[in-house]
Amino acid sequence: MQNQSTIYGYARVSTKEQCEDRQLLALARFPVQRDHVYLDKMSGKSFNRPEYRKLLRKLKKGDTLAVQSIDRLGRNYEEIQNQWRIITKEKGADIVVLDMPLLDTRNSKKDLTGIFIGDLVLQILSYVAQTERDKIRERQKEGIAAARLRGVKFGRPRKEVPQEFPQLKAQWENHQISSREAAQKLEISQDTFLRWIHGK
Repeated sequence: MQNQSTIYGYARVSTKEQCEDRQLLALARFPVQRDHVYLDKMSGKSFNRPEYRKLLRKLKKGDTLAVQSIDRLGRNYEEIQNQWRIITKEKGADIVVLDMPLLDTRNSKKDLTGIFIGDLVLQILSYVAQTERDKIRERQKEGIAAARLRGVKFGRPRKEVPQEFPQLKAQWENHQISSREAAQKLEISQDTFLRWIHGK
């Protein structure tokens, strides 16, 4: 008796504040049963994602994995291609990308032309997904650089030098106290104390 195939869904949002409802709704319409949907709320930078790992362990030959869009599988061209290969070749499962009907390996298996078109579209979309993220990162860098030129400061505000510092600095210069001891008295790090000593 053959194992019954199962339809799974995978959704990912990059932060806990982002809402996954749109992805879950699309998966439910496919349809994927709610208890067969795996959801990660963390960055796609790493594939060390607990729910995704659980899903890969569950997937078997003949199963189908549905995702709303191709970039749910990874954050760059290489990762998307690699995960696609693992799922379709190593696991023997199908993938359906809901917002791109051409990326449906259930259909592309029918003939050589279908396979070729599916692979071609995958490569193009993976490339587009990566270049779009690269553009976003570049725009963020340009925005930060422009803000710095306007005098906007990033990071935590510099700690005010306390009144006790000059006395402890003098003791340190006279070798009466170590930089570590002085930092502890001021409740700051040793690096901060030394930075203040050198006027940075």
